[in-house]
Amino acid sequence: MSPTSIDDARDRLHRLRADCSRCAGLCCVALPFSASAGFPTDKDAGTPCHNLDSSFRCRVHTDLRRRGFVGCAVFDCFGAGQRVTQEVFDSRTWRDDPETARRVFAAFDVARHLHEILWYLAEALDLRAAAELHTELKREFERVDALVDGGPDALADTNVAAVRQNVGTLLSRVSELVRARVCGRRSDRRGADLAGARLRKASLRGTTFRGAVLIAADLRGANLRTVDFLGADLRDTDLRGADLTGGFFLTQAQVNAARGNAGTRLPAHLARPPHW
Repeated sequence: MSPTSIDDARDRLHRLRADCSRCAGLCCVALPFSASAGFPTDKDAGTPCHNLDSSFRCRVHTDLRRRGFVGCAVFDCFGAGQRVTQEVFDSRTWRDDPETARRVFAAFDVARHLHEILWYLAEALDLRAAAELHTELKREFERVDALVDGGPDALADTNVAAVRQNVGTLLSRVSELVRARVCGRRSDRRGADLAGARLRKASLRGTTFRGAVLIAADLRGANLRTVDFLGADLRDTDLRGADLTGGFFLTQAQVNAARGNAGTRLPAHLARPPHW
């Protein structure tokens, strides 16, 4: 994925969408499962899920939630799976030999975090209110993208926490610029514990929920326009009838983990989950 070949921010977002048809089932093998984290059983990292078939496809993909694989239904690799499979390892897979498997899994573990960071940077580049930071954002996108292009050894040497911290500072500036355009009081609920909070029909426009815990919170009919959702825990958050128009740093995985309905308004680049 050469950054110089990407013409605009929306094309970047498109390229960061998972395409399981081009992946070797990495999330089904490389990552661990835990019965306490949305899976019916535990599974060790590096062990193939028993639902993975010989062509790297999930046998129960259309029935994951009913079978208890909520964690799978929520997960998003941001396109790291196909990139590691097709580009980093040139279509070699973890089934080729144990050493290749070890390197593939290690590369995927880092690349999926870097691709999430790239998603936020790409989304920020699509925000007109942050235009004054677009040069910095593009430069940072290219720097992080180059880490993946560097191959398995470069990925192994990458300090993901340091990358997140560096990019996080820039994204905080983006958030301030975007939310500053919202008239009136803008709440700062960064890191707040709002699990089970009753916020039905609340006017929260321009709020930052960065890193907040909103597990099972009631946000039915809430005004969540132009809200910063970076890192917010939205598991079982009730978003039925809520308006998230213009919400940013919101990922498909967060939306998949929440509850919604036909009346929930989402940002244009996110899909309405089938279970809503």
